[in-house]
Amino acid sequence: MKKVNIISLGCSKNLVDSEFLATYLKKNGVEVEFESGEDSANTVIINTCGFINDAKEESIDYILNFANLKTQGKIKELYVMGCLSQRYMDEMKEQLPEVDGIYGVNDIPDIVKRISRKKPETLAEARFISTPNHYAFLKIAEGCDRKCAFCAIPEIRGKHKSVPIDDLVEQAEKLVEKGVKELIVISQDPIYYGKDLYGKPKFLELTQKLADINGLEWLRLHYFYPDKLVFDLIDMMKENTKICNYLDIPFQHASNKILKAMHRGHNEKLNRQIIDYFRKQIPDGALRTSLIVGFPGETDEDFDKLLNFVEEVEFDRLGLFAYSNEENTTAYTYPNQIDSEITDERIMQIEEIQADISLKKNTAKVGKTFKVIVDKYEDGYYIARSEYDSPDVDNIIKIKSDKQLQTGNFYNVKITKAFDFELLAEITE
Repeated sequence: MKKVNIISLGCSKNLVDSEFLATYLKKNGVEVEFESGEDSANTVIINTCGFINDAKEESIDYILNFANLKTQGKIKELYVMGCLSQRYMDEMKEQLPEVDGIYGVNDIPDIVKRISRKKPETLAEARFISTPNHYAFLKIAEGCDRKCAFCAIPEIRGKHKSVPIDDLVEQAEKLVEKGVKELIVISQDPIYYGKDLYGKPKFLELTQKLADINGLEWLRLHYFYPDKLVFDLIDMMKENTKICNYLDIPFQHASNKILKAMHRGHNEKLNRQIIDYFRKQIPDGALRTSLIVGFPGETDEDFDKLLNFVEEVEFDRLGLFAYSNEENTTAYTYPNQIDSEITDERIMQIEEIQADISLKKNTAKVGKTFKVIVDKYEDGYYIARSEYDSPDVDNIIKIKSDKQLQTGNFYNVKITKAFDFELLAEITE
């Protein structure tokens, strides 16, 4: 039996593609592993990320490493797919003769046929997931219709294309039947979901149908573009106990000048209104955002606005990205590109402020009780998350317990100690 090792790089949307690929391959009789040892399989598929410079460099490093293993005879076949190869197909074919096949983001059927010698058939079972069995990502759409000046996603992934509601509900039900207790809804622009299929946004309707699935305990929502529809989403979040009180909304910046140059379509006033409404309606909720530092033309004054924004809002969770100057984006030709050393210094300033904010918020949780789900056991601790924490990107809760806990089960814990980005806890039941 052919054995395939899939290396999935980049975002969770990429991971879902890798999982669909694995499901089709397994159905065709191929043994599949995710990110196993370097020479544990005779065939390796690298699903690449090509979004920003750091991600591109990571993808290239992986390709070169496995190309070297192939040259040494430690693996037999090497295939590359995903965003990087979609974006630089011709260059990669020319410069990487060791790679047996290079495929784009929509070429999963071709990869399946190449490796298993069979055409992929329509799936009748749950998607094979690479995450722990108790949570899974649900990608509700592909591509994006926004025209953000810094973003290459529309070029790589194409226009927004929603997955029909019935298909998503069926997919979610199968995952829940398989043991998934937490669904994490993702796409490039969830607010836009349904416009292409139904003529108007349908995200709220989809969310309600997903929340109605028996056996699902947590529904987590990611990546909301700042839009007036977010107010309705907050109302739904407040009323539905299955929807995690967790709002992930990438504001990207606080300066109106920079937001306009980014072609974001929202401003500081709307950002503040959304934040204020969320905090008023769901005072115990977690607010996560992502910010870009070092966008072309970002003056000291613009950065001070961003810094003050972080200090004043006190985000519960914060992701920071250095601006990456990507070809074929509007901002690629902008003047006044910011020196990388200045950008790095600015990021460090925000990181220091956010670490203090996170510590203050975590310290306030000491002595309080939270419902958590256990993800794994590691180095003498059970690693868990509350509804305020998404896997891999947010805080963790480390539980020391003489009682054996089950991965994927929910427990009530009392917080005993706080650090910048993690908490210690003990079981209360």
